[in-house]
Amino acid sequence: MRIIIFGPQGSGKGTQAELIARRHHLPYISTGDIFRYHLKNQTELGKKIGVYINAGKLVSDDLTNEIVKNRIDQPDCAVGFVLDGYPRDQVQFDFLYQLTKIDFVIVIELIDQEAIRRLGGRLACKCGLSYHLDFNPPKKTGVCDRCGHALFKRDDDQLEAIKKRLAIYHQETEPIFAAYLKDGILYHIDGSKSIEEVYQQIEKIIHQNS
Repeated sequence: MRIIIFGPQGSGKGTQAELIARRHHLPYISTGDIFRYHLKNQTELGKKIGVYINAGKLVSDDLTNEIVKNRIDQPDCAVGFVLDGYPRDQVQFDFLYQLTKIDFVIVIELIDQEAIRRLGGRLACKCGLSYHLDFNPPKKTGVCDRCGHALFKRDDDQLEAIKKRLAIYHQETEPIFAAYLKDGILYHIDGSKSIEEVYQQIEKIIHQNS
């Protein structure tokens, strides 16, 4: 079973993709995780990725495609996989379409205002803990519960950065849904619900269409 999970930043698509992968015993493939792995281990691919990251740019389609193909070609993906964060645009879609057959494309719908509220409320600490002003606030305002250091908002959680990422999703990712709709494998679900409620919507789609 080969599944792609789409959704704007803040929709919880990564959480849902991991849940599906774990409960269905499928490999979870996140381009972001793969990028971080190669960067951390300073591989040859990591050096190429670092050029884009350090320049504040998105990793090129060609390099992203190469990395995804390398992962999908691994033996554990013979049973299927769950893709999160890929394909991002038409070029990546065309590459994946030729590479392998997809069974389910799930789009987690969330309005921009809610995505901004979710992402804009996130706070981080240099010790690694994360908080959210609404869902997981620190005991003392602006201070980490564990180490006592001041909390901060990451650069990519600033309002303008969030709006830019949402615009890219609407302009570059959403247009590729039409091809999946034509293939009869595109499903939209309500991302405003709880994590388990969103998951149950996905599970119902898989069960009814397998």
